[in-house]
Amino acid sequence: MKVLISVDMEGISGVVHPAETNPDRYDYERGRVLMTAEANAAIAGVLEAEPTAVVLVADSHGPYRNLLPEELDRRARLVRGKPRPLGMLGGLDEHTDAAVFVGYHARAGSGPAVLAHTMSDGILDVRVAGRSMGEVGLNAAMAGHLGVPVVLLSGDDAACAELLDLVPSAGTVAVKHALGQAAAVALHPEEARERLRRAAAEAMTRRELVPPLALDGPLDVEVDLSGPYMVDLATLVPGVSRAEGGRTIAFTAADYAEAYRLVLLLVQLSSVKPG
Repeated sequence: MKVLISVDMEGISGVVHPAETNPDRYDYERGRVLMTAEANAAIAGVLEAEPTAVVLVADSHGPYRNLLPEELDRRARLVRGKPRPLGMLGGLDEHTDAAVFVGYHARAGSGPAVLAHTMSDGILDVRVAGRSMGEVGLNAAMAGHLGVPVVLLSGDDAACAELLDLVPSAGTVAVKHALGQAAAVALHPEEARERLRRAAAEAMTRRELVPPLALDGPLDVEVDLSGPYMVDLATLVPGVSRAEGGRTIAFTAADYAEAYRLVLLLVQLSSVKPG
């Protein structure tokens, strides 16, 4: 059995502010410690239920170099660094039996939700077949395209609600209740880890009850970008056009994998500044 655990930072218990998630800020090292500890809780739960499972942990926040390798459970394999195939889902393939999302956050524009955004600050919204999707939905659908169910998600209550809206039978662990973009009522980190460990073990036992989130192509995709320069760059990509409204681009993907790859490319383009 193979399990992928994708770990972000904004949805970790106790984390509420960019100073705790940004490598250039003063409290980032604390965020790394908390993130690694929750990853270990998920690993422990998976292996409690499936002792022989191969567990890959994808570091999926910012530079993808946040988890402390020497502190990670030695029974897991760490997927680290970028760029890489499938971004936050690095290591996922059609042979994966289940995916677990740890420390995830809600999509851009939602709220109250802690540190809500979609991939980068340059992306204001992504709509797939008319449905607004953040990292929770975009990544769950990519896993589903490969036949892999997302059986568990941890994060704030808003992130949990996003997954349940898409996959009602999935498990969730709300480690904090969002009060706003940079405020929450959070569980003690040790309590959050214990709940996550138990939930991960339970998710493994009921994984066959959770269907993959499969979206059939072709798919119409719209992406709202925060600046006109980003739109100018995006329209240089074959098949991408400027949509009505000035800051929206649109394209049609043959299948979800193509849509996902294009969104990842647009995220990179959104970080380019006028030169």
